[in-house]
Amino acid sequence: MAQLKINSKSYFVDAEPDTPLLWVLREDLRLTGTKFGCGRGHCGCCTVHINGEAMRSCQLRVGDVEGTLITTIEGLDSGTDHPIQKAWIEQQVSQCGYCQSGQIMQAASLLAEIPDPTEDDIVKHMKFNLCRCMTYYRIIKAIKSAAENIRKAKS
Repeated sequence: MAQLKINSKSYFVDAEPDTPLLWVLREDLRLTGTKFGCGRGHCGCCTVHINGEAMRSCQLRVGDVEGTLITTIEGLDSGTDHPIQKAWIEQQVSQCGYCQSGQIMQAASLLAEIPDPTEDDIVKHMKFNLCRCMTYYRIIKAIKSAAENIRKAKS
């Protein structure tokens, strides 16, 4: 039995060590905010944070993430919405919404690493998270807005 720390809670899961983390999150723990997209780590729908780093949960095995801190979209902000989630709403980023949790997790990772990203930083960091609805321009605007709001809140 594997013990996983997800969103600051500890879970024991009865899964084989080579089971993709995505399926444990969605099927066993019912944390369905993390989406299945391509199953190959190309689209970014399944992005979660492992020790603060954005990673594809479809490519991570349960046995490889024991002892790490896993954060899903459900645990991004336990109180009010995370600044990136607020910016997503303000900029009306979502159309179909399917990729959005992965996009938000990737964006949150970017802002943790680069608090004042340039447009080039954003494009470089986000380029492997695909959006079928092509809302890339609004994604960039939302990330810029969130970065600015985070800076204002710290001043």
